[in-house]
Amino acid sequence: MKFAWIKAEGQNWDEKKLLITAALESGIDHIVDYEDPEKIAKLGNLSVVSNTKDSDIHMVGINGEGDGTLTIPDDLSNSKDLADLTALKASGSTVAAYMEINSKKHEELASKLGKTADYLVLQGKDWTVIPLENIIAELQGQDVKIIAAVKDFDEAKLALETLEYGTDGVLLIPNDISQIKKVAEFIEKIDSETYQLVAANVTKVEPVGSGDRVCVDTCSMMQVGEGMLVGSYSKGLFLVHSESLESEYVASRPFRVNAGPVHAYVMTPGNKTRYLSEIETGDEVLTVDSKGNTKTTVVGRVKIEKRPLMLVEAEHEGVSVRTLLQNAETIRLINQDGDPVSVAQLKVGDRVMVYLDKSARHFGMAIEESIIEK
Repeated sequence: MKFAWIKAEGQNWDEKKLLITAALESGIDHIVDYEDPEKIAKLGNLSVVSNTKDSDIHMVGINGEGDGTLTIPDDLSNSKDLADLTALKASGSTVAAYMEINSKKHEELASKLGKTADYLVLQGKDWTVIPLENIIAELQGQDVKIIAAVKDFDEAKLALETLEYGTDGVLLIPNDISQIKKVAEFIEKIDSETYQLVAANVTKVEPVGSGDRVCVDTCSMMQVGEGMLVGSYSKGLFLVHSESLESEYVASRPFRVNAGPVHAYVMTPGNKTRYLSEIETGDEVLTVDSKGNTKTTVVGRVKIEKRPLMLVEAEHEGVSVRTLLQNAETIRLINQDGDPVSVAQLKVGDRVMVYLDKSARHFGMAIEESIIEK
């Protein structure tokens, strides 16, 4: 996943505090700082990146002014910064190398540092002409995260989209709070997953008795048309609508998906599934809209209660999938027009949106394997 760090540079403490607080509220929790690490630690659960050994991440390559200008020896193997980095890494520290790219020699040293560091932070005067592509290609396959130091949203977007993959992250040195929020929103957008949903023909709808049903209450408000991918078969998940609609029976609960019985799968980030019975407070699940766009959502609470159940079976191009849902008017799937349809009104011949996965699942992860589910 892409990420951002923040460096509140040249600010007095009050101004710096506002920027760091905005970063934390935007989901950015790594702060690069060399002056106020103790004060920063009191603002929230943050990771401080600095040039002291007790930092959460120790930064190598910062001189007195913190400008990342390194001494480049003729023989790069004799680099003091490379030696310091190697020693810190050997001692068990999480380490980052920070350097400004001014020449081909700087680029070569960056590649060497990146083969030892956990993070490689690169500073450039103009990312449109700095060879990020070369360094990304050189370090492909290495266990290092490449970060570009940027001053605004436009530079961040350029760095994150360089080549097919872009840098792993950006170090934003913002002039104002709006830049922090724009970068955070962009990262959330490019990290979101999309699932290709198809309309499946309903072939069976019938009550099957009672079972332990799971309600998933999230820390986010869902809109009409959003829900979760849930199903009895990992190869085929139904888009179960949130309780975001008003009903004559109950008030809307747009944070909730009445998802299904304890055995059912639910889609989680990274194209992984988990059993509904495993989900608990603090876990992450995916909320999905009728076009397959997703958001990562934190679970606030899970409720398991015995309720009457309904079997729903559907078929698409010879593939048959099933799920069990609570037999209640407020439980809805989404039809081919993107509209919620109650299971109480669902009938054979209706078309509902499902996600079909060609892969099998092993401990929730997609794998290339033949598997039979029935």
